[in-house]
Amino acid sequence: MISFKSSSMMKSLAAAAATILAATACSTPYSPTPLATNFATDKQHKLQAAAHWTTIAHDVATRLSSRLPRSAPLFIVPPENPSAFERAFNAQLVTTLVDAGHLVTRVHEGGLQVELDTQAVPFAADRQQYRHAGKATALGAGVWVLYDIVEHAPSGAGQAALLALGAADALAWSESEFAAGATPSMEIIVTASVTSATHYLARSTSVYYVADSDQRLYLKPLPQEVLRPVIKTFQVEGD
Repeated sequence: MISFKSSSMMKSLAAAAATILAATACSTPYSPTPLATNFATDKQHKLQAAAHWTTIAHDVATRLSSRLPRSAPLFIVPPENPSAFERAFNAQLVTTLVDAGHLVTRVHEGGLQVELDTQAVPFAADRQQYRHAGKATALGAGVWVLYDIVEHAPSGAGQAALLALGAADALAWSESEFAAGATPSMEIIVTASVTSATHYLARSTSVYYVADSDQRLYLKPLPQEVLRPVIKTFQVEGD
């Protein structure tokens, strides 16, 4: 049987060991390589529809427009071998800049130049996914918020049904901000620049997730010579 004194001593030893361990963990000011740490949690939009392309193109064009004189003509440089995304994005840049009152020319003759650059960046397919941790809170909030609405329901069963529906709706509402599914394996960097002959006058860079099922829309099509089948003729000799 362990006496009270022995038990107290064991607790003291355990506390001392924990203190020494914590001090040891903090007493290594040098290491052969930098320690890997996470960035503070951030949010990044996931492109999942052509309407999203229009939205971000409008945002980019608006930011560029705010830095440009209305009197300067603009020439939108058409991208070479454009992807489906680049074609749509470039067209929306023209639309937004024209609507903002800029003179957008069809020929490059001494005006300012607007160029679009996109870079598709593939990552590992099993990237970690942030999971929303507020399910219990959302359910609780849903029940409490709807309490005053359902307290006069005609029956206990009716109240329970309304509360369950309300809680599910509250949960869906709280999580609707986050894109469904795993973290996409591809991101796209979109940069739009306005330049004169010698200077950058305005520039905007943004990064977006790309839905894995839509990656082909963001990749440039292969040149025709790559797609063209190669046919070789062999002469066979025999008896």
